[in-house]
Amino acid sequence: MTSNEAENTAAEAMISVLRPGRLAAPLVLDSPHSGTLYPADFDPAQPPERYRRAEDMYVDELFGDAPALGLPLLKAHFGRIYCDVNRAFDDLDPSVLDDASGLALAPSAKARLGKGVVWTATPPDGAPLLARALPRAAYEARLARCWHPYHEALARLLNETRGSGQVFHLDLHSMQPVANAMHEDATDSPRPDIVLSDREGTSAAAGFLDAALAALDGLGFSVAINDPFKGAEILRRHGNPAAGVHCLQIEVNRALYMDVEAYGKTAQFGDTRRHMAVFLARLRDWCAGA
Repeated sequence: MTSNEAENTAAEAMISVLRPGRLAAPLVLDSPHSGTLYPADFDPAQPPERYRRAEDMYVDELFGDAPALGLPLLKAHFGRIYCDVNRAFDDLDPSVLDDASGLALAPSAKARLGKGVVWTATPPDGAPLLARALPRAAYEARLARCWHPYHEALARLLNETRGSGQVFHLDLHSMQPVANAMHEDATDSPRPDIVLSDREGTSAAAGFLDAALAALDGLGFSVAINDPFKGAEILRRHGNPAAGVHCLQIEVNRALYMDVEAYGKTAQFGDTRRHMAVFLARLRDWCAGA
């Protein structure tokens, strides 16, 4: 491992931070859903070709030029359905556990679709993911091993990067080209090239969103704002524009770079990665002058 692939934490290399040689702007990136590691306690009732559909495949690679552009990139190595750090730690239906006594769980609509902090359903149709009830100890261990270290690492990185001023954050995701039965938007609804989200104006100052939108528009992408995604736990937990912490979520349409059924990269991957590098460079320059 090079010095650039730093900070493999005590969580047994479940996360890492790619750091630039020199920080060029107060802009942090994170890729929470591109991990492909499924630890031994993962006990799925579905084969990999089913449950891996939940991954934001290759997103860390799409934005992999970040360190060369002077920007740090935090990434999760564990699979999203194993522990979804973009959900609240208590976002779980208690019926999923073998013992939920005494736990104050608060399942959201996403958890009831099978997409809580531990997934219980498999896209695209919601087929059951777990072979049996999830042991309470396993749930708590995933929080300790994955969820808490990830959020702690992101908080540290934001604090380190901001210095005495503002800090900007781009939360990286991908989306299916059309909605499926496990999504909140209507099944079979087509998606644009990009969705930018700021939790309806609450996780970032408007100027940051405007800068990201202008950079993407200039590259010819179709972009929607807060539709169908508004941002979830990462933006809710870390975004605080009043305190100078500005967080945006970006969703990239998978049809721009991969075969969504065979899971392989397409010939368009290289072009899309180059476009994302240009986008990051333009956003970096805006953040440097903000």
